[in-house]
Amino acid sequence: MKTHPLHQWQHRQKQRLLIALICGLVGVEFLESGMFVFAAAPIMKAIDAAPQKFALVQMAFAVGNIFMVATQQWMTRHMGYRRYLMLALVLFGLGDVGSALATNLPEMVVARMLQGMGGGAFFLSTRVLIPLLFSVPMRPLASRCFLLTIFGMGVVAPALAAVLVDAWGWQWIFWIQAPIVVVLAVGVQRLMPRHLGKSAEPVRWSLIPIVLLLLAVGLVQWVFSEADHGLLEQPQHLALAAMAGITLLGLFSLHQWRHDEPLLHLRDLANPGFMAGMGLFAAYYFIVNFNNYLFPQYAERGLGLPVVTTGWLNSFSGLVTFVAVVIYSRYSARVENKRPMMIAGCLCMAASAWWMALLPVDAPIAALCAPLAAKGLFGVLMILPVSALTWRALGDTHFAKGYQAKNMMRQMMISLASAAAAVALHSESTAQHARLAQAGAGAPPAPHLGAQAVFLAGQDLYVWIAVMALLAAVVVATQKRLR
Repeated sequence: MKTHPLHQWQHRQKQRLLIALICGLVGVEFLESGMFVFAAAPIMKAIDAAPQKFALVQMAFAVGNIFMVATQQWMTRHMGYRRYLMLALVLFGLGDVGSALATNLPEMVVARMLQGMGGGAFFLSTRVLIPLLFSVPMRPLASRCFLLTIFGMGVVAPALAAVLVDAWGWQWIFWIQAPIVVVLAVGVQRLMPRHLGKSAEPVRWSLIPIVLLLLAVGLVQWVFSEADHGLLEQPQHLALAAMAGITLLGLFSLHQWRHDEPLLHLRDLANPGFMAGMGLFAAYYFIVNFNNYLFPQYAERGLGLPVVTTGWLNSFSGLVTFVAVVIYSRYSARVENKRPMMIAGCLCMAASAWWMALLPVDAPIAALCAPLAAKGLFGVLMILPVSALTWRALGDTHFAKGYQAKNMMRQMMISLASAAAAVALHSESTAQHARLAQAGAGAPPAPHLGAQAVFLAGQDLYVWIAVMALLAAVVVATQKRLR
């Protein structure tokens, strides 16, 4: 029986609106995270939080995010994707408003945990929903739009954050998201199928693995953020906390391996190729997010660039990535062995970081363009081949389970990298400030001593990034699972 042309047109229109909704949901999470890391310095100043204390904000977001990702399968089977995403949007919106109104560290911690819980639902759910919502002919278009949205936010977020912070203050990086959340909630309510993902059978809930996971993640991240200044003062306390966190992670993994309905399907994910891919994902997320935190600090406080200029430079790097994604999507299928491409991506990141480490303090803005362009290529040449090869190794059957595990690891790496960069920059800046002050003892106080300290500390950290990228290149070259 032939379908009426009007019905075909209506179906195509709904499919296009669903693509826009999927892109909007994943886009708002990447927009939020990109703007937040760019505006970290003014936020820390406004709530009077030292870098170590600010790491608690990152930890709170990570814990909330991981909770939502870990319980995603249980929650969608219990309430369906429509209600799950509506709950996530409400939590994200509350966290958004709470962050904008926060005046101290505890308020920001609570608000970011709520926002993390909301945001944790978006990336995982939208990617898993593509094969569920779209017909086979529409899936390539939906996947392409999804990918371009993610990388497109890398172009938009820094410049938008810079303009908002410069013109109206850091609160506006949160306020601007509120109307987007409302529009997305209307879209979810109207377009998302009512019972999609909902199980006809009762869902078995278990509190034990959730508590184990959240305690483990919280302890490990807290130890990491405290290591800089607490290692010499109370090393035994940090060591005990680290051991407790690792033990809890081990107990959680053991529980999941044995459980019939686990949060993480570890038995199904024990694939050597998938594990190799997860290791490379972890290295990528740590390096890129460490760099994402460092660059605005280095440019504004070290090189003395205006915040808007820094934002546009960051967006330039994102634009290079975006253009490279378009080119990669068109021609990557012709490249059989993707290992050289991945190695080239790591070397681009190493060259970018080394270049930044050698810049003179009076470097013109144009001198930053080449290293930022090289950094932009890292995001494509490294992560896209790793992604394709990892999911090919795992197979379609366990894709959703693998994507859940990957998203949990991603959030842990983002939080750890941001906290590590904040603590390391503070530590290095303090050390450099002391050296400069000692070298100038007896002389009149040098102007811009703080800026010089941040500049030198940033150069030291860029050397660290270069070393990490080179180590990643060595790992890619020697591993045999992903080709």
